[in-house]
Amino acid sequence: MENLSWQIGDVRVTRIQEIEDAGLEWVIAKAGPENLRKIPWLAPHFVNEQWEALLSVHALVVETPELRIVVDTCVGNDKNISVIKEWHMRTGPFLERFEASGFARESIDRVLCTHLHVDHVGWNTILVDGTWQPTFPNARYLIAQNEWDHWDGQEDEFSTTVLSESVRPIWEAGQVDLVEPTHPVCREVWLEPSPGHTPGHVSIRIESGDQQAFITGDMIHHPCQFAEPSWGSHADTDWDQGVATRESFFESHAGTGMLVIGTHFAGPTAGRVVRDGDTFRLDVD
Repeated sequence: MENLSWQIGDVRVTRIQEIEDAGLEWVIAKAGPENLRKIPWLAPHFVNEQWEALLSVHALVVETPELRIVVDTCVGNDKNISVIKEWHMRTGPFLERFEASGFARESIDRVLCTHLHVDHVGWNTILVDGTWQPTFPNARYLIAQNEWDHWDGQEDEFSTTVLSESVRPIWEAGQVDLVEPTHPVCREVWLEPSPGHTPGHVSIRIESGDQQAFITGDMIHHPCQFAEPSWGSHADTDWDQGVATRESFFESHAGTGMLVIGTHFAGPTAGRVVRDGDTFRLDVD
């Protein structure tokens, strides 16, 4: 799995991948091969030869002149995710790959959680002698207040397991900051509300010099949603809001040259929003 990186002014963003897979219908029901063939620009990067959607789970390390920041922490090892067998009790080499890329765990200053779904918080913690400990011992973990409020009240077994393994331990360690969904992380990086997938979902805006970038989180799961913004995810808490958020984003940023970095986009993972007839596409050229 090759790291990818992008330079946005004085800020560098590096993708470190944990999982790559094919098939998206379990997330977006309409994103099967028959429908994806109608979006020819998805090939060759975002579909395989069978026109199954390609999906990536990765963390993004954002290096500014002052801070080293991780955006979303993937699935993790040793996590109880029995509803998705491929993610259940993983023992993958992500952390070794992370540190081999030059990012010591102790060097991370901030961890930004776009939301608290299982595949975005897993490496918040690691299992040490049977106890969940913060993976990044010197980091402040930033969570939007309204996202925390939503999940803190969930009582279903799956949600409570995710919280108990990957979120509450960092809270108990005193490393969580609950922030507004427009929180400025530093001069070059801030949170931007992008609700719909979850109530407190945030994306990440980067601006340095005359360059801008945007890390999607799950506001956009796959590039097919540029062409079909109405294709929501079964995991969206507010389907209509999710559609409205995507449509507004595409309308506002088409043709601006802003780099869009997808949290689940397969390589090349980033591109720019451009108009494509009466809809949009992700231009990676």
